[in-house]
Amino acid sequence: MALGNIFNFFVPKDKKFFPLFEQAGSNLIEMAKVLNESVNTTDKLVRKTLTKKIEDLEHRGDDITHQIHLELGKNFITPFDREDIHSLASSLDDVADYIHGASNRMDLYKVETPTQAMKELAELLIEATEHVAKAVYELKDIKNVRNITDSCVRINSVENKADYIFEKAVAELFEFEKDAIILIKHKEILSSMETATDKCEDVSNVLESILVKNA
Repeated sequence: MALGNIFNFFVPKDKKFFPLFEQAGSNLIEMAKVLNESVNTTDKLVRKTLTKKIEDLEHRGDDITHQIHLELGKNFITPFDREDIHSLASSLDDVADYIHGASNRMDLYKVETPTQAMKELAELLIEATEHVAKAVYELKDIKNVRNITDSCVRINSVENKADYIFEKAVAELFEFEKDAIILIKHKEILSSMETATDKCEDVSNVLESILVKNA
């Protein structure tokens, strides 16, 4: 038996990690879309329902992360470094945490009318999570270097746009918002949303690290 065939014999055929990563990516897209719905409604009951949906999706993300860690414990051979699998799972989970955090703050702070900046950041989060999911999907064939790299570049571009929107929005809050409580509430929500795009960039960095080691 050739050496390559021997190696393939020991590699898990079900490739459990890739479907789990794909589920995590799809879950992030869904969370971002629900958050976008939430910032574009002024109906309190509708937003309450959407907040609960995001919370449920965040729990689903936690379950996926937990399953990845379980698989790490059960599988001797993994598709790439165990440390990188852990980092990728954690970075995907961080995105979910901050999307949930933004939604939760909107609910707790009783924000009635989300700002234009919140709406723009929510749209960027959809874009960022879609690129994250695409890159993670391509990861199952490590030869798809160009597709993965292209998604990573796009994630970084979205994060730069989010930085600009966040900084501009905060500057305008300090300049025009006279109610200190509203200022703090809005800044906290904007910060959570912008940090979620930062965490998407962290996913990109992990993916690029995996490519360097394995491509």
